[in-house]
Amino acid sequence: MGIFAEAETWVAVAFVILMALFAYLGVHRTVLQALDNRRARIKAELDEARKLKDEAAKLLADYRARRAQAEREAEAIISSAKADAERIAAESKAKLEDFVARRTKTAESKIALAEAQAVADVRAAAAEAAVSAAATILSQSVKGQVADDLLGKGIQEVRSKLN
Repeated sequence: MGIFAEAETWVAVAFVILMALFAYLGVHRTVLQALDNRRARIKAELDEARKLKDEAAKLLADYRARRAQAEREAEAIISSAKADAERIAAESKAKLEDFVARRTKTAESKIALAEAQAVADVRAAAAEAAVSAAATILSQSVKGQVADDLLGKGIQEVRSKLN
């Protein structure tokens, strides 16, 4: 009876009985099924992670392409705006030059008109002075009907030539 007196023997017997009971009840199938389910769940999670990684890579590439496109569009808009600004500046400069030229021409024509008017006024004043002087001289030196005729003719000639 020496072998049954030891505790290790009873632990071994209990272990064998427990394992037999587990085998009879099908615990090993349940454990294997739980492990298979866990393996399938982990595999599905890994597949999902790969799928998400691929989608993220596609999204990243798409966003990079969109960013590059947006940068190209921004550069095109900027260059277009610069061209428009240069065109508007050139048009404004041309309009300003045209305006200045027209104003200069108008001023020059006004000056020429004023000069012509001044010359005409000076001529008229000179003619009036000449007529007056001639009238005075003729009236003092020539008398009578001849003086009146000469004076009238002279005044008419001077006025017609000066005006």
